[in-house]
Amino acid sequence: MEKALVCVSFGTGAESGRADLQAVEAALQAAAPDRLFTRACASPAVRARLRARGVASVGLSEALEALAARGVEDVAVQPAYLLYGGEYDKIRAETARWQGCFTCLRLGEPLLAGTEDLQRVAQALAEAWPPVPREALILMGHGTPHFAGMAYAALQSAFALQGRRDVFVVVPRGWPTLENVLPALRAGGFGAAHLVPLLLTAGAHACRDMAGEAPGSLKRQLRAAGLSARCTLQGLGSLTAIQRLYCEKLARLLE
Repeated sequence: MEKALVCVSFGTGAESGRADLQAVEAALQAAAPDRLFTRACASPAVRARLRARGVASVGLSEALEALAARGVEDVAVQPAYLLYGGEYDKIRAETARWQGCFTCLRLGEPLLAGTEDLQRVAQALAEAWPPVPREALILMGHGTPHFAGMAYAALQSAFALQGRRDVFVVVPRGWPTLENVLPALRAGGFGAAHLVPLLLTAGAHACRDMAGEAPGSLKRQLRAAGLSARCTLQGLGSLTAIQRLYCEKLARLLE
């Protein structure tokens, strides 16, 4: 019986973010060497941009259709997503439509799926970005109106409980915003901020909303509030510890 692994992500059209995503895909592929590996891009807009540049890109249904036509019977779909948000709901619904086409079709969890995940991701990021005196570490997520967005505040609590009260999680849309955490930044005596994406890839979103030169960017807002700000454009996917957590998700899926 032929088996396959599909790594599905929202995708990125930015060259700056492709290496972050490819690192996670490579780790998952290496973790399941007995399975035919394929990738899927969930965003039609990203797929269109990639195809316009001559880069092959397929959606999840296209990938599953090709596997079914090949006669693959066992398929594991591991999402390279952070949250159980609206985009994950779409992937879950799309996967469900193909259930009858395979003997076994399973969908894995996003990175932040439970309490232990929050603790382990906080630990991984705390080790990647050690504390700097009088400098706050600000992690910028995407934000979502979905209830799963509560994971952002929960992640900040995980940092605090691990002793990292210099870490703040913000989103440009949704909650918590920079405005929500500015009082704590001032009360903590922080004169500087280090901005890092809480995103799988350091793509257009990080370059524009976090590190951009427009007045609404996180960097510019912090400077307007009297703090110096530096940015690191490095997605979570580039971190070995995060790749390992995704591989553990896959291992549980395949049990």
